[in-house]
Amino acid sequence: MIRRYCLAISVVVLVVFSIRLVVAQQSPSEDRRVPAMQDWSSVSGDLNNTRYSALTQVNAQTVKGLGGAWISQKFDDGATSRTTPVVKDGVMFISAGTHVYALDAKTGRTIWNYDVAGGRKSKFSSGNATEQNRAKAEAQGLPNGQGMAVGGGSLFVGLTDGNVVALNEHTGEREWTYQIGDAPVKPGQSASAAPAYYDGVVYEGLGDGDYHVRGRIVAIDAKTGHELWRFYTVPGPGDFRRDTWPNDNLYKIGGAGVWQIAGVDPNLGMVFFVVGNPTPAYAGEVRPGDNLFTSSVVAVDIKTGKLRWYYQAIHHDLWDGDIPNPLILYDAQVNGQVKKAVAILLPDGYIFMFDRATGKPLIRIEESPVPQNAFQKTAPTQPHAVGADSVLPDCDWWKDKVPAGFKLACLYQPPSMPPPSSDPPNLVAPRPTVRFIPMSYSPQTGYFYIVSAAFLEWRRRGDDPFYAYGPVGHVPGLKTYPSVAAVDSRTNKIVWKKDIPLPIYMRVAPLTTAGGLMLHMWGDGNLQAYDAKTGDVLWQFQTGVGGGLGGAAISYQIDGEQYIAVSLGPNVEAFKLNGSLTPQPAPINPPPPSDPLFDGPITDTDTVETTTLDRVRIWNAGARWFLNEFEFTPYRIRVKVGTRVTWVNNGKFEQTIQAQDGSWSTGPITPADQGSVVFDKPGTYTYIAKEFPWKYGQLIVTSNVAQNGASDAQAESGKSVYTEYCSACHMDDLSGNNRAPSLAGNTFAAHWGQGTVGDLYKKIATTMPQINPGSLSAQNYIDVVVYLLKSNGFPAGQEDLKNDDASLQKMIRDLK
Repeated sequence: MIRRYCLAISVVVLVVFSIRLVVAQQSPSEDRRVPAMQDWSSVSGDLNNTRYSALTQVNAQTVKGLGGAWISQKFDDGATSRTTPVVKDGVMFISAGTHVYALDAKTGRTIWNYDVAGGRKSKFSSGNATEQNRAKAEAQGLPNGQGMAVGGGSLFVGLTDGNVVALNEHTGEREWTYQIGDAPVKPGQSASAAPAYYDGVVYEGLGDGDYHVRGRIVAIDAKTGHELWRFYTVPGPGDFRRDTWPNDNLYKIGGAGVWQIAGVDPNLGMVFFVVGNPTPAYAGEVRPGDNLFTSSVVAVDIKTGKLRWYYQAIHHDLWDGDIPNPLILYDAQVNGQVKKAVAILLPDGYIFMFDRATGKPLIRIEESPVPQNAFQKTAPTQPHAVGADSVLPDCDWWKDKVPAGFKLACLYQPPSMPPPSSDPPNLVAPRPTVRFIPMSYSPQTGYFYIVSAAFLEWRRRGDDPFYAYGPVGHVPGLKTYPSVAAVDSRTNKIVWKKDIPLPIYMRVAPLTTAGGLMLHMWGDGNLQAYDAKTGDVLWQFQTGVGGGLGGAAISYQIDGEQYIAVSLGPNVEAFKLNGSLTPQPAPINPPPPSDPLFDGPITDTDTVETTTLDRVRIWNAGARWFLNEFEFTPYRIRVKVGTRVTWVNNGKFEQTIQAQDGSWSTGPITPADQGSVVFDKPGTYTYIAKEFPWKYGQLIVTSNVAQNGASDAQAESGKSVYTEYCSACHMDDLSGNNRAPSLAGNTFAAHWGQGTVGDLYKKIATTMPQINPGSLSAQNYIDVVVYLLKSNGFPAGQEDLKNDDASLQKMIRDLK
């Protein structure tokens, strides 16, 4: 468990010295032959993104004999990885933290290790001739976590600053770096997809993280690093469909990131990719029109990048919907004929299928009317697949799951504007939640395999259109409903569906095989194999790593033996038939659940304000603000028995603060006034504003509140650093968003409940902030650690955490 820092005299903080390249003493050619094998050279397994293996040695009959074959050494710097590895010629490649690793895919032994941080100042080699390009290509980001591609003797890595790096497959030496983003580099731009490689060309997408960068996909010569072509996903002046962006000033910051790996069809001569949402994400009034090519599937010419066809699945996206998962190229059966097809998974859980050559829908799609909001320039209709099944529940399913005080809306309800708008301020609606979890497709069954999670969100936004995050505010008691399902490609109907217990849900892609299996890693540490036809569990292995740290499984073959491999967070494990590596470890105990209604930091204070000023720091647009009338500050407090708690009305409306059960009340409080109540009995109280019964807070009254320790001041310092450098992704209240996890409550406990303070520090110090990792001072990082621990209920220490050599040695021992 994370050690309580009240017991620690000091914990280290030293800047981590980066070694750019570490090569094992024996090269692979010295100690083994290059064996016969079948590779997994793309994160998706093939050019079609099917995540399907044609290997059959491990199958429904033999899978019970699957056992551990090897476990790699732990990654450097306390790093963890959920990246999907790739395998070629007996070597596995994976990234973790700032490092890229080459492992012997038969034994797990490290062959070489490239540190992007150490490589930032290494010799530049690229097809770009100008000094400007030379300067902007210096690597400053991290490997993007989506995975890499290998081919033509090189390994291709997308970085979180927009750079693409080519490493020598055999030695790890850097061959070239090319910046696909803007110059000078815009904070927030990222080479966001896993690269796709085919026939000497690398295809990589640029994402913007909703931070106002223009999305694109770029084709790069794999040998030289020269750009061959690029396709902008937001049309510029004179471009085709520029009319869908009538605001002439927005195209350069319009978003439309390419978050997912492209599919390649050499026979048709096309590259296919999906596109994310426009920016600003929730403010349609500043970007009237359909906003092509956002939330679309796009096909371009493989040699020129010229548009061949497109289909927009969400018009004028107001919901941060995206087309968030990799498309799949497959052979469809249509009226007894085989059609080259492409399938996309929408965030609402439906699948759209198209003729790959023409873009014509294979299963009928109709435009249907949706709720309207004239101010936000809503599209009058949205497309839906006729007669299809969604893997997510419909709107009616949620009727008995709405928290008291709120009202249910459906998927395409526009976000509500704050008062004095007449928009209803208390709507919750299903979140488009099948996001960033790749499907798998098995040509053996003809089924798509989908992992999903359903939950509600508070559908509202701020006055400021460039406030990046629309759904803001705490909704107590919301639950998530995960599932895994198989959908028949011939009918677009669900064949089987299994509900998943929440503590083991994880956003990780499934793997299917010609052995009749579907494999998936869950958050409780279990790697499971399902019967691909029925969904029955045939085998499972407890890896001993839980808390959502695992990754997607892959399959490859060496010397006639089929392997299944998966990232386990701090290392990689591989399995094969009759594998004899150690017995299964004890099952992971999931972290104890937090309060069923509230999750997040608890503040020791006796004063609550009735309004919150939410702040988000957008990397290249400064701080943006939202005055939230419907959230208390802080919304969870703790006091000692006998304390008088005061509520200060710093809002615009009269409010009466009262217990949800009506057992106590402040009486009406006019703006600029205050009311108070004395609490003489220990207990936990949920309270609301009587006039706004969807506005919740929590009060914890205890017989003893820890006295302030020395580290309380350090936690305050850490909060300031966090607000400045971390809140853009993880939010001011630690709640996280679609691109960054929560750092409070169950999510924090799941990720860090089995680690040490040193693990947490190493992770933060080597990978954060994402736009310039490792750039803060040692003391900054340690202060942030203190703040995170205090926010998650760990008591204050009597001394600050410090930087000293003795603590360094102790932390290193803890990490081993």
